[in-house]
Amino acid sequence: MGTAKDRGGFSAGLVALDPTLYGGFVRHPALDGDFDGPSSSRPPKPDETPRSLGYVGRIEVVCGSMFSGKTEELIRRVKRALYARQSVQAFKPRIDNRYDATRIVSHGATAIEAVPVATSESLMSRVLPGTVVVAIDEAQFFDRGIVEVANELADQGRRVILAGLDQDYLGRPFPPMPDLMAIAEDVTKVRAVCTVCGGTASRSQRIIQEGATVLVGGADSYEARCRACFRPRDMRPGEG
Repeated sequence: MGTAKDRGGFSAGLVALDPTLYGGFVRHPALDGDFDGPSSSRPPKPDETPRSLGYVGRIEVVCGSMFSGKTEELIRRVKRALYARQSVQAFKPRIDNRYDATRIVSHGATAIEAVPVATSESLMSRVLPGTVVVAIDEAQFFDRGIVEVANELADQGRRVILAGLDQDYLGRPFPPMPDLMAIAEDVTKVRAVCTVCGGTASRSQRIIQEGATVLVGGADSYEARCRACFRPRDMRPGEG
C-alpha cells in the first residue's frame, strides 16, 4: 500500500492506496458504507468542506472485545473509501505504540498510515478541510472531547469511523465509547473467540496483575472471553 508520505502528506495522516488516487475521487454505489453526497463528486478544494459540496456526514462505531477484529474492520472500510477515491485521514492515540508509532496495525498485522495524537483537540486541529473520511482507532483511549469532535466532523459532512473497546477489563462500559455509540448512525459490534471454551467472546479478560483501567497491551496482557468464562478481576496467567 502506498502512503501519503509519497505526496508529502504523511504528517497530516492522509492515507492512499497509491499516489494516483489523489487526482480525485468518485462515489461507487456498490460500496458498502457509502454515504449521502452529490451525484457529481469531486475532491473538495482547500477552502471547501464536504458539506459545502452537498455531503451529509455520519458517525460509524465499530466496537467489541480484544481480538474481535475492530481494527481490521476499520482498515477494511478505509480501504473501500480509498478504492472509491475519497480523501481519508487516519488517527490513533499516542499512547498506543504496541506495533507501530505512526501506523494503525491490527493484531493480524494489517496496517495503514496514521497520525498519533494525544488529545481530541489535537486530532481536530489536524483534520484538513478537504478530508471526506476520518478514521479513528482505539477511540476508548481518547478524552471525552472525542464525542464532540466526532459530532462536529460529521456536521461538516464527513464520514467518521471510530473503532474501540466497548467494555473495560472489568466488563464495564468503557468511556467515551457509550456516548459515541449513542450518537452514531451505525454501530457494529464484532466478536472474538473465547480462549477458554471456543464460544463467542464479548469481553476482554486481563491476565496480569494490574488495576489501572487503561493498560495498552496484547496477547501478553489480555484474552478474549465469553460471558460464562469471563472473571471480572485481575488475574495471573493460568488462573481460571
